[in-house]
Amino acid sequence: MNDNVTILGRVGADPKRSETANGVAVVNFRVASPQRRFDSKTQTWIETGTNWYNVSAFRQLADHVKSSLHQGDGVIVTGKLKLREWENAERKGMSADIDAEAIGHDLRWGASAFAKASRPSAAAHDSTPTDVDPATGEVLGAEPDAEADDSDSEHASSTEPAMALVGGPWSTED
Repeated sequence: MNDNVTILGRVGADPKRSETANGVAVVNFRVASPQRRFDSKTQTWIETGTNWYNVSAFRQLADHVKSSLHQGDGVIVTGKLKLREWENAERKGMSADIDAEAIGHDLRWGASAFAKASRPSAAAHDSTPTDVDPATGEVLGAEPDAEADDSDSEHASSTEPAMALVGGPWSTED
């Protein structure tokens, strides 16, 4: 099965970053998606269970997820669904895995500030080795990207996460 899906839920634990054998960045985390229905008799929403999804993000998306998402954040995830059977000594079951194509904060529960990632300059794509500042990650001696939009440069910082969720019942900030 290789279906595209979109789910809404909450991040179950802080995303964990690792690398594949080929050196590709990957971030894994779980998303809890509560199932609810409206009871017209009591005029309330009733929880009917929770679906859990294992989410994987690769490459640049992985790095953005790692710096942006934290346990409890409301998220929207779009990607390819893969159902996988598993078995160990005591139990067996089915796992729902999503290879993410896009991930964002669910803005029904709070506000999020976007910081555009800078694009590598032409010098970074050159086959000649370049020096990189280990503190900032900037390519030394590279000319600034003429196409880059610096209109929001005061909001972007290499030390800040790409997105930050503010407000909502789970937040420590109001």
